[in-house]
Amino acid sequence: MKKFLAAGCVSFVFLIACSKKEPANLEQTQAVQPHYDTTAIDSFSSGATTVDIVRQIRMSSQKYQDSLKEAIKVEQEEKRMEAELEKENKKKQEDEKKQKIKDNKDVSSPVTQ
Repeated sequence: MKKFLAAGCVSFVFLIACSKKEPANLEQTQAVQPHYDTTAIDSFSSGATTVDIVRQIRMSSQKYQDSLKEAIKVEQEEKRMEAELEKENKKKQEDEKKQKIKDNKDVSSPVTQ
């Protein structure tokens, strides 16, 4: 009986081990395709640039353009604010001059009682 039971267990293990199973790696197309990091230019020719560097150049140039636009906006805002301050200062100076002239006229006129 023991031999029959042992033979049954061994045959059961063989059946499980030898049964058809799907392979663990179904994505063979990804493994087969090599991942090149260069553009379609020969890597030894002049002008061959890696894809990562091209992307960084494009991003940095876009950032550079954005920063230039931002700098121009800030400069224009500063100029506008300076112009407004100048106008206010001129207006204050004119008001002060008018006030001084008015005060001088009041002081220089004789007081009659």
